[in-house]
Amino acid sequence: MPSDIYIGSLLRTLISSKPGGNFLELGTGMSLSLSWMVDGMDSSSRLISLDNDPQLIQIAREFFATDERIQLHCVDGEKWIREYEGEYFDLIFADTWPGKYFVLEETLALLNNGGLYIIDDMNPQPNWPDGHAEKVRNLISYLENACDLMTSWLDWSTGVMICTKKRTPKSISN
Repeated sequence: MPSDIYIGSLLRTLISSKPGGNFLELGTGMSLSLSWMVDGMDSSSRLISLDNDPQLIQIAREFFATDERIQLHCVDGEKWIREYEGEYFDLIFADTWPGKYFVLEETLALLNNGGLYIIDDMNPQPNWPDGHAEKVRNLISYLENACDLMTSWLDWSTGVMICTKKRTPKSISN
């Protein structure tokens, strides 16, 4: 499902609040959200976008091949998340099942303190498979009850949840 214009505008705004940021998009799709995210980035920001569909990654490469700030990967998202060993992210937009319904804890562990985790499509959609509404309710409940996250539920657009990883207080050494 492509993200809508409202989600894109929100992503652009949130990304622009993180100058020099490191961003992750899970689910490149047709690059609609990616376009909005790139529009919010400054010249020192970086973005990794993943999709498992080679045709969709090829479309994204046609648009973003010359932008050195962007890395596009045609990979299995779950495997990539489990194996990633790079820098933590300032914002993760999880627009596919890996990172949202699978390997959620591993994905959240990739956030910097103060980093944002964004998901959409939380309101009922006509193309949801049987049983998906329960998955969505369970996901929202998990995020709202996570002790290291502050969450906001927006009953807006396709249904959006914005989570911020709580900052860990610095320890005082003797």
